[in-house]
Amino acid sequence: MSDAPRSYIAEHVVAYDYRRSVGPVLGRFFTALRDHKQILGSKAPGGRVLVPPVEYDPESGESISADHMVEVGPAGTVKTWAWVSQPREKHPFDRPFGWALIELDGATSGFLHAVDAGQESRMQTGMRVRPRWRAERAGEIHDIECFEPEDVA
Repeated sequence: MSDAPRSYIAEHVVAYDYRRSVGPVLGRFFTALRDHKQILGSKAPGGRVLVPPVEYDPESGESISADHMVEVGPAGTVKTWAWVSQPREKHPFDRPFGWALIELDGATSGFLHAVDAGQESRMQTGMRVRPRWRAERAGEIHDIECFEPEDVA
């Protein structure tokens, strides 16, 4: 018998398949997207407004109820961004686009979403963007198809 190390290959898939109920905070957020084209944030202790809304303040751990939600935006300012020149299969577009952290008007946190700016030269930190809503909304984050520069007619 040889003392040479042997290699074994075992193919397997690691998956964490689960369903999560959205609860009262995210439920209200998604309902507002679907029914009213509104974006809601959680008003945290100290006056910060977090988007998307959260059930617990990330700094203090205090509970934040659905009663402490406020409307923000819908427009906002790009705080930072990255350009995707070669979109992948699961990206929101089959053409180049940007991912951006957008601080919606009235919010104090960044909201990550796609920006359809047309070309990289149009993307800028500090640019103003607004949401483009899906025609048929279902109460999910994709009800906001993307954001686009405010100067798009």
